[in-house]
Amino acid sequence: MTNTQLLVARVLLGLLFVMAGIGKLGDVAGFAGYMASGGVPAFLAWPVVLFEIIGGLALIVGFQTRIVAYALGAFCVASGLLYHFDPADQMQMTQVFKNLALAGGYLALGTIGAGAWSVDAKMGQGSPRTA
Repeated sequence: MTNTQLLVARVLLGLLFVMAGIGKLGDVAGFAGYMASGGVPAFLAWPVVLFEIIGGLALIVGFQTRIVAYALGAFCVASGLLYHFDPADQMQMTQVFKNLALAGGYLALGTIGAGAWSVDAKMGQGSPRTA
């Protein structure tokens, strides 16, 4: 995988979380209620919003890419199963599989690393396996 491809992957996968987090800022209380409906304590709404925004931005710039990618992937799996798993509803199951597919992308990025065009590389943590 080239550094250009890794940068594009980081930006696309990171933007998903940045935009989701920013979107929740308009109604954090409503999001807290939605979280509670899935069994997650409502007081975690702000930490989740911050995790989405900061995690997405960290991925975009390539900071602590491996850790962040694994965390965002785990988040995708957990949120898909907690909030979308409904075998009787095809649309919800599509959302589950979308989240699982995204988790696969985050897993791959976490395995490969950020590449040369990243903060990680500037700090000596970039992946030497990229061209």
